Amino acid sequence: MNDKYTVARMIKDNEHFEVLVKPQKALDYRMEKLAAISEVLVTETIFSDANKGTKISEENLRKAFGITDPLKIAEIILKKGTLQLTTDQRRKMTEEKRKQIIDFIARQCVDPKTNLPHPPSRIENAMEKIHYPIDPFKSLEEQARDIIKLLRPILPLKMEQISLGVRIPAEHAARAYGTVKGFGTIKREEWRADGSWFGVLEMPAGLYAPFLEKLGDVTKGTGEAKIAS
Repeated sequence: MNDKYTVARMIKDNEHFEVLVKPQKALDYRMEKLAAISEVLVTETIFSDANKGTKISEENLRKAFGITDPLKIAEIILKKGTLQLTTDQRRKMTEEKRKQIIDFIARQCVDPKTNLPHPPSRIENAMEKIHYPIDPFKSLEEQARDIIKLLRPILPLKMEQISLGVRIPAEHAARAYGTVKGFGTIKREEWRADGSWFGVLEMPAGLYAPFLEKLGDVTKGTGEAKIAS
């Protein structure tokens, strides 16, 4: 593997199937940012070992995939197989996933002693102590929940949902409605005769403070929110 090409592979019926691909285009294709498989491939050849240049016979392709078209088989390998990332790609994707996990924990969890969210920097420092191997392709939520369990002995964390009663005056209701929806799930709502809006919003406890700040911004301080009992 080098900066010009990398390998996507799949194991099927105990046999290896590999294609040589352009690193960034292959990643874009995998993430559905690119549609044309022909732009991804270095060569339209299916290998058993791409580094050695060992090709797969048409008979074995037909046996494994039911077809011999290299483009269609390459599509299957790219979508369902394993893409070998370059060092730089893995570093960037892992760092981006790390930031997403920290943000998830900050939004979803609170300190049970204060019922306030931990600052992202505190979460990041605690994560450095547990040495969790972040997988750039693995589900964000799945990894975050694993990390929360590992963090609890060194950083008190509680995942909690709260319900808020929210009232928005008529002059700001239409514009602020989308903001409110973006913070949680509206469990009940009503547009009142005077044009104002009232709703019960369920959200992660960690979003309470950011929500109050945003609500104040979009309603010029006239919106109201109260934790429902």
